[in-house]
Amino acid sequence: FLSACDLMNQGILALVSSIGCTSAGSLQSLADAMHIPHLFIQRSAAGTPRSGCGLIRSNRNDDYTLSVRPPVYLNDVILRVVTEYAWQKFIIFYDNDYDIRGIQEFLDKVSQQGMDVALQKVENNINKMITGLFATMRIEELNRYRDTLRRAILIMNPSTAKSFITEVVETNLVAFDCHWIIINEEINDMDVQELVRRSIGRLTIIRQTFPVPQNISQRCFRGNHRISSSLCDPKDPFSQSMEISNLYIYDTVLLLANAFHKKLEDRKWHSMASLTCIRKNSKPWQGGRSMLETIKKGGVNGLTGELEFAENGGNPNVHFEILGTNYGEDLGRGIRKLGCWNPITGLNGSLTDRKLENNMRGVVLRVVTVLEEPFVMVSENVLGKPKKYQGFSIDVLEALATYLGFKYEIYVAPDHKYGSPQDDGSWNGLIGELVFKRADIGISALTITPDRENVVDFTTRYMDYSVGVLLRKAEKTVDMFACLAPFDLSLWACIAGTVLLVGLLVYLLNWLNPPRLQMGSMTSTTLYNSMWFVYGSFVQQG
Repeated sequence: FLSACDLMNQGILALVSSIGCTSAGSLQSLADAMHIPHLFIQRSAAGTPRSGCGLIRSNRNDDYTLSVRPPVYLNDVILRVVTEYAWQKFIIFYDNDYDIRGIQEFLDKVSQQGMDVALQKVENNINKMITGLFATMRIEELNRYRDTLRRAILIMNPSTAKSFITEVVETNLVAFDCHWIIINEEINDMDVQELVRRSIGRLTIIRQTFPVPQNISQRCFRGNHRISSSLCDPKDPFSQSMEISNLYIYDTVLLLANAFHKKLEDRKWHSMASLTCIRKNSKPWQGGRSMLETIKKGGVNGLTGELEFAENGGNPNVHFEILGTNYGEDLGRGIRKLGCWNPITGLNGSLTDRKLENNMRGVVLRVVTVLEEPFVMVSENVLGKPKKYQGFSIDVLEALATYLGFKYEIYVAPDHKYGSPQDDGSWNGLIGELVFKRADIGISALTITPDRENVVDFTTRYMDYSVGVLLRKAEKTVDMFACLAPFDLSLWACIAGTVLLVGLLVYLLNWLNPPRLQMGSMTSTTLYNSMWFVYGSFVQQG
């Protein structure tokens, strides 16, 4: 703020700022008061996704701030992508620098649609955070947490996202059926490749992109201006490492240069404003409105594409690129462009999974199983011929074989067990057959446990099976002795015996030594009155 005041004392034509939202409000007030065109470029901390600044727009004639960066459309993009994927339950991770209020609109809309959304902040020390989860959660809670992580959205800077993905993969918190979405405007090609290399399952990356001229010879020319080859080449390492805010700064300076040039050509040049923001009687710059209109009417095709301003003083041009991988078991899978999004046309492209290709024809797989009705049962057992099997799991296997074109041979695990770790570290049962490569696939009513996930890969579960208990519904009858239900019969007998015994003792004491004062409200010390006195005291009544 003080440096801006010093600049105004020396002379100023326009103010360009690349700062956060907090400081932007102060500069906006200064620019509006002094009639200085202010081109604001929102900058987030350390590559963290932006949240909306919400600058207060005053009367149009008194508003001198132009927003160079387009509005934050993260809410719209995430909602469209999540709806396209038909997610109903997922978790959102965000880092310390992100203002979670930035996606409040998204949270409200998914809540109205009945989606189950959880939020969790990722601490700076990710290893300590993950270790704390294993230390505080029980096995059942950890399994539920793993299930929640199957669908996740990461709103964080690329470096934090890389570290977080590495930790959850190495600690086996996610499986190959997981699908994560990473959204951030500040993700370059190197970040994309590194994120894909570290992840498993399916990964979708949403980032801001800028149009690149198809003609290579024209990429470095913007009108009469020639751009350095290190900036205009999207594959150049220097260009890859530049933050988006810096690209907008470059285009803003280019826009101002064109505006000043136009002022000189039209011979409508105004002397620079020499103002002070210390004195109360300082008058605003007379040429501020004219300079602002020239900047708003101008436009430039720069590193960020078309930079122009709408009537509300914002830049309407923004494009998001949606990249993604298919589900896979290997690290470092390839990534392709799935579609793009902009505020005018919405989503262009399809985010649906690629169908599996029939590339397993001629392959014969050995399938190990354990008999368990109604999943795997022997349907035919003829001497001298292979056994034939039927059941729910066999139907699933047969459908896969028909679609993918493979053939299979089924045999039962030699020890008829599902599999558990032995003292020497080996496995028995169905799991042991897979570990020792004697079988290619295991299929049965097999429970997914963390220990088994460490040695074999499971598909997404296609059925939850549990044991239920049936009880006969109790008949509703009217019982006149229901008031005695709170206590057992023996306890009621003890209470009655206590009343009789204490009442008899009170009568005997009063008979042997008559009291000088009245006993309760009774003056008589008969056995009847003694019993009533004890009973009234017991039930705390007069």
